[in-house]
Order: sequence, then C-alpha cells, then structure tokens
Amino acid sequence: MSEVVPPDERDPMTSQERKRFRVRVVMATVATVVVVGGGASMLAHCARNPRVDDASDAELAQGQQLYRTYCGLCHGDEGEGYAADDANALANQDFLVSVSDEFLTQAIAEGHPGTAMAAYHEDRGGPLDDGEIGAIVALIRSWQEEDMAAMPDPGAGDAQRGAQVFAQECASCHGARGQGDTAISLNHPVFLASASDAQIRYAIAKGRGGTPMPAFEGELAEQTIDDLVALIRSWEPSEAPRPTTGGPSAAAVDGPVIINPDGEAPDFPELREGRYVPSEAVADALHQGRRMIILDARTASDYAHFHLPGSIPSPYYEVESIMERLPRDGTWIIAYCACPHAASGRVMDFLREHDFPNTAVLDEGVLHWRDEGFPVVVGDAPGTLEDAE
Repeated sequence: MSEVVPPDERDPMTSQERKRFRVRVVMATVATVVVVGGGASMLAHCARNPRVDDASDAELAQGQQLYRTYCGLCHGDEGEGYAADDANALANQDFLVSVSDEFLTQAIAEGHPGTAMAAYHEDRGGPLDDGEIGAIVALIRSWQEEDMAAMPDPGAGDAQRGAQVFAQECASCHGARGQGDTAISLNHPVFLASASDAQIRYAIAKGRGGTPMPAFEGELAEQTIDDLVALIRSWEPSEAPRPTTGGPSAAAVDGPVIINPDGEAPDFPELREGRYVPSEAVADALHQGRRMIILDARTASDYAHFHLPGSIPSPYYEVESIMERLPRDGTWIIAYCACPHAASGRVMDFLREHDFPNTAVLDEGVLHWRDEGFPVVVGDAPGTLEDAE
C-alpha cells in the first residue's frame, strides 16, 4: 500500500513529485560536475531544504545511491513505503516531523532484531559505516517539507487502563502485545530505547496521513492517549538491549554450499505462482536428507540470530558474489528472507536471469518458518539439523 499524498492546489506538481524532482536535480548536478570537472557550487540557483543545509550535494547523491541499494527494496525507492509487507513510509510527513536524526540513525544502525528490519552498521555485521548511514539519514531528511512538530510530553498515564484501549483500537495492527502484525512492533527494545514518550504520543494523536494509521486526536480523550503511551513505555525492558556483533563465520561464507550433496533431489509440489515453496515441503526435504542449497537473503547481521539449518549467507545486495559458488547442475536453490519475499525474490530472480532454473522462494519467509516451529540454527555457522533448535 503506497502513501497517498494529495496534490498541492498551488502547484501542478504533487509533493511526491517534488521530492523526486529534488533528488533528481542533485543526482544530475553531481553527474554534470563530474563530467565537466568543474568545482562550482552545486545547486546554487535552486532553493535548498533548510533542514539539509549541512548536507552536501555529494552526500545527498551518495545517500540516494545507498538508499536505492539497501532500503528501497522494502521502503520504496522514494520512501513511499510498503514495497515489502508492512515496511513503513519513510517520506511520510507526519513521520518526518516527529523523529530526530538520532532516531533514524539508530534504526538503520541497530535494526530491530527478530523482525524484518535488520541492523546495517558494520559493527553489527552489516554493510554500512557511520558516514554512509549519515548520508542515508540526510537523504531521508531531505524529503521533509514541513517544520518539525511541537511535541509536548504526555501527562501521567495508567498502563492498565491503556491495555484495555490498546486491545480495542491498536492490537489488530500492532499485535496483542505490541509485537507487530500488519504494523510496526511497538514493544521492540530498540524502538523503545530510541523513541521518546512525546514522539509516541504524537504518532497516536496525529496518525500517519495516507497510511492505515489513523489520527486518534479527537477520537480518544487526551487522558486515554496518555494511558496508551504509559502502556507502550511499560514494555521497555529494565536493561538496555545488548547490541549484536559480527556476522556469519568463515565456514558460512567460504564453506560448502550444498546440503546433503549425496542425497536425491527434493520432491517439491508445484510452486505457488511459479515462485513459492511451502515451509512444510522444505522442512520435509531437510529431514529426508535431500540435496539442495538454501540461501539466506537477509542482511548478514541477521544470520547469527537464527537461520535455516545448512543455509549460507547471500545478502540481496551481494548475490553476484555467491553466484560464483553455485553449481550449474540443476540442484534446487531455495532463498529466504524475513520481509517475507522481497529480498529472497530479488535473489531468486537474479539467479533465474543467470540460468539457474530450479530456484524458489520460501513462502512466508523465515519468521513464519520459526513461528511455526520448524528448525533453526542460532550462531554464525551454518549448522545441521542436529544443531537446530
């Protein structure tokens, strides 16, 4: 579901079109300066977003390139959101006016482990350094068209009262315990460590225009909104979340790629839509000792949290490197991710384009696999069924 942005009656361009235009101007100007070798100040004749005055044009161009590589797959190339299931709209104005650069930086660097949002900082096993994350944050901030919101702190709330309202108004999207369903997880330690009470209250009161998140201001009493904030804050753990470190082991990165190399081929059912294989079929093939390859298409930082037995890391942004290790003998190759199909679908499509015919995507992804009780391995090595939990 894409963000719906009404046109500005004073301008034939929609606000979304203006956002695209700004970034295209930056990219085109950077390219022109590179070609002609000039050192003139870029975009001197264009109105600059005052919120990104500290960001150079080159940084915005770098941010655009990095965003398209790592973020657009789920959040949409223009930040419109929902390119993958439940990935929020980063260009939404209600969102941008209420979050700090520090909040955005933390979300990208640390991710929300256990969800589809991975950690992207290199210290967590991801692909990005501080400067690259800063460039992405600058790009996202450049989409902001309105002033930062005034966000007063909430009054004293009652979490018990809030729980009753949450069950009625919020749980259908955010999950009964705030764990997330069709909307973001509100009980995640990283979110709660970086979101202020004022920010949470603003989101409840103002909603997210053009998305399924409604504004509850005027629908719920001020005290009731404060009660909801108190409930959400009560989910924050007493200890700060322990940062994850590192990615896959050398055995995962450089070791054998085929599971059960002497086994027979899996007897998979007809793929749904010609793409998706059910979890039950893959689990049966593992238990039967069938020959196959399983690729973890998530960001490498997620691999050590848990992965399918015998799977090897193949991040969606580095699939070219893993392709060189794959046999071209018709061995079945299954890709999976957590979003639940966006990253794994990109890996599968890439392999099919390069003449790997027996490829499929794990239907509903690795979070569904885990929640259904199928085996997972925790740690940085591929492991086997015997190592699985």
